[in-house]
Amino acid sequence: MTSEQLNEQSPEQTPGQLPTVTYVFAVCRRCDPAALVGLPGLDAAAPVRTLAAGPLTAVVQDVSAVDFAEDALRQRLTDRDELERCARAHHEVIMAASAVTPTVPLPFATLYLGDARVRAALREKEVSFLAALGRLTGRVEWGVKVYTAPAPPTSSPAPPPGAGPGAATGAAAGSGRAYLDRVRSRHQGREQRQNEALQAAERVDAVVRGLAVAARRLRPHGVEVTGAHRTHVLNAAYLIDSARESELRTALETLRREETAVQIELSGPWAPYSFADASGGSVPR
Repeated sequence: MTSEQLNEQSPEQTPGQLPTVTYVFAVCRRCDPAALVGLPGLDAAAPVRTLAAGPLTAVVQDVSAVDFAEDALRQRLTDRDELERCARAHHEVIMAASAVTPTVPLPFATLYLGDARVRAALREKEVSFLAALGRLTGRVEWGVKVYTAPAPPTSSPAPPPGAGPGAATGAAAGSGRAYLDRVRSRHQGREQRQNEALQAAERVDAVVRGLAVAARRLRPHGVEVTGAHRTHVLNAAYLIDSARESELRTALETLRREETAVQIELSGPWAPYSFADASGGSVPR
């Protein structure tokens, strides 16, 4: 979350109205306001609008200063349903803007005390934002996830028969060794599948990087997201020229046929969230 300290001074307000702060979704060179009409944003009581400052335009909305004060915002972030609603609204506005103009998405909950503070921030970071827009123009973000293929169904190793009291020592020892061999073989099979999946993921990454102008490795999801039946071995974002979409999809179809040890998922195109650092922090190929 990036926000100004909202208690530095009173937020801008008109007499008779509740105080508001300015929520900033994204920055672009210019944006047709018609593309934003009807979007609820974070607060349907106020329209999503544009705010110009020199060569830059911010996509903004007035939101309640009370609802977005530090304590209220912290509580909102801990409410899963409310967090999902806000994240979807944030994303919807950014995608609407990026559909009509190159756009630098800003993090969720980027807040300023008023329009004057937004304009000041745009002027201060004008060079960085213009450089970021130059990098992103004509390009979109694609996500690629690679998972281990589910293991073939097998029954659990049965415990050695005759292991109870009174069993013949030699027979019990033999059956015990067979049981341990089955357990060891299953463990080795899991390790082998994991290693094959990791190697396949590196090959997938190398192919997609060859099509991209920038790439970022993201943290893989845990079992709470993927489920216990598969492991997430690659979570990556790629910045790719829009004109190469067909080439990307063809490459992924070929990889799916060749890399049978893994499952490959492609998502996008997205606004370039992973490459929107206005300081120029995207990772080059």
